[in-house]
Amino acid sequence: MPTSSLFEKILKARVYDVAKETPLEFANALSRRFDNHIYFKREDLQPVFSFKLRGAFNKMFQLSDEEKRCGVIAASAGNHAQGIALAGTKLNVKTRIVMPEITPDIKIQAVKSFGGEPIIYGASFDDAYAHAMKLVESEGYTFIHPFDDIDVIAGQGTIAMELLKQHQNPIDIVFLAIGGGGLAAGVATYIKHLYPDTLIIGVEHDQAPSMYESFRQNKRITLDRIGTFADGAAVKEVGQNTFEITRNLVDDIILVSTDETCAAIKDMFEDTRTMLEPAGALAIAGLKKYVEVHNLKNKQLITITSGANINFDRLRHVAERAELGEKREALLAVTIPECPGSFRKFCNAIGNRPITEFNYRYADKNDAQVFAGVKLSNATEERDELLQELRDQDYAVTDLSDNELAKVHLRFMVGGHAQGLEDELLYRFRFPESPGALLHFLSSIGNTWNISLFHYRNHGSDFGRVLVGIQVQKNKCEEFEQFLKNLGYDYWDETMNPAYQRFLG
Repeated sequence: MPTSSLFEKILKARVYDVAKETPLEFANALSRRFDNHIYFKREDLQPVFSFKLRGAFNKMFQLSDEEKRCGVIAASAGNHAQGIALAGTKLNVKTRIVMPEITPDIKIQAVKSFGGEPIIYGASFDDAYAHAMKLVESEGYTFIHPFDDIDVIAGQGTIAMELLKQHQNPIDIVFLAIGGGGLAAGVATYIKHLYPDTLIIGVEHDQAPSMYESFRQNKRITLDRIGTFADGAAVKEVGQNTFEITRNLVDDIILVSTDETCAAIKDMFEDTRTMLEPAGALAIAGLKKYVEVHNLKNKQLITITSGANINFDRLRHVAERAELGEKREALLAVTIPECPGSFRKFCNAIGNRPITEFNYRYADKNDAQVFAGVKLSNATEERDELLQELRDQDYAVTDLSDNELAKVHLRFMVGGHAQGLEDELLYRFRFPESPGALLHFLSSIGNTWNISLFHYRNHGSDFGRVLVGIQVQKNKCEEFEQFLKNLGYDYWDETMNPAYQRFLG
């Protein structure tokens, strides 16, 4: 379809029966940090917390009476599904949506609440799509594609109409997420028609780079497998229409990692107190990466925050990875001597940098292997400086900050049974979380007692929580009890705890 015809369809699109004009908000913190004028186009504030209802309603409104009577079926990882369900309720059309097994529960429940019937099938969007097409053949449903449909694309393009009305000064770059390509195709068509010098930059997760690879090979390709962290933008193959439109209008596509996406979720929260879903934060992650690579200053930059349907239990993972995504935490494996006082000496070597994590379990009488997290303020430069400082003090240190095994698994697995270890007591401590609190704790223990197990993780709360194994000879127990009382921290004896006895004792 000629872009002029699609531009006209965008002008005539019917979306505001269910959608609302979302605000364009200035990102104060992000703008100061990157020395640019950065804005969020808040599509996460739609009634279904995603832009997808624009295209869904516009398409459903265009259906004939006969197509509506047959009922509508769709395939979706969640956000298109909610748009279809809400549009169906508004237009009194029965809707069924095939959703892959990876779909967050919050999206499944939302589909039900909006009046749709979810069908859970397959491991990916592509599996769900294939099943939906079988139901079209067997049951006669009317199918509405989540992205590769001109009326759906036109509905998404209404975002650009609002955007240009809200930001009347020239826009240098618009950043948007790409999954199947419907959002990019619609927005790029409208903006490039009026302002061809405005750059449109698409952003994909690096584990689902279907449009990126299609651009690179100059043809639609099908990925063998995809990662589903950014489930709302995870497709193996982009649409035929969306590919033809975007390859002519989108200026570039960049890839971002899970860590970079988590950092972008945090950035959005710090600016607006809103939690985006991973796909909804891709544009912010892409903007940050693009600005740093191209050293942009004082530019007018727009990001479309496209969705906020995130399961609450995913927030743990996001929080863990956000600091790594910003390069503000270093994960280190360090060998220190197995002797009293070595922990304290190591903390002194780190200096005033806050320790975010400290894991250790006794292995042998010579060396101790410590897994440590250290908070950084100056990203890569400070990490390199810290590594050199430790090596200058003869510590054997390995940087694990970019090691996926360490980030996903090892940091939670450091431990196990200690062979040949005698007289170990296990205590859980709680102390006020403040700068230097951990070092003060270790200094209080001093060189009197040998630490055989240590686990500390900064959880961002008012109290630090430490699990410590300490070797105390039988004839020193009374002295140790007095030491605990003088320490001034809340503590609990966990030596007989069955979890300790089973896995660590």
